[in-house]
Amino acid sequence: MLLTKKSEYALLSLISIAKSSEPKNVDELSRELNISKSFLAKIMQNLAKQNLVISHRGVNGGFALNKSWENITILEIVVAAEEKTPSVFECSPSPDNCPNQVAMLCTIWPLLNNLQLKINDFLEKLTLKDIA
Repeated sequence: MLLTKKSEYALLSLISIAKSSEPKNVDELSRELNISKSFLAKIMQNLAKQNLVISHRGVNGGFALNKSWENITILEIVVAAEEKTPSVFECSPSPDNCPNQVAMLCTIWPLLNNLQLKINDFLEKLTLKDIA
């Protein structure tokens, strides 16, 4: 599956953070977006590991964008949230991923790979600002 709840929640969280003048903590985001706090905390940790957000400690702490929202691509967000490059089909990123080990004989892999490349290109051109 290309986009899971992790991606959806990462996108919603980052939009909320981008529109805020102050850092937002997981408690605030969890309440605002009606998302499980523990699940959201893991997602935010992944986003921080990929330097999409920075974490501020203290009473007024929380998460803030690490770069401007027009410089954060949707593909970056999805990869950070999912902890892997998204794929439309299990085999689409590479013939090496063929679940049946018949990639070299497969007649549909070129189509699937082409679709994957187009989706990646689209997500790479689309920014957080574009969807907000």
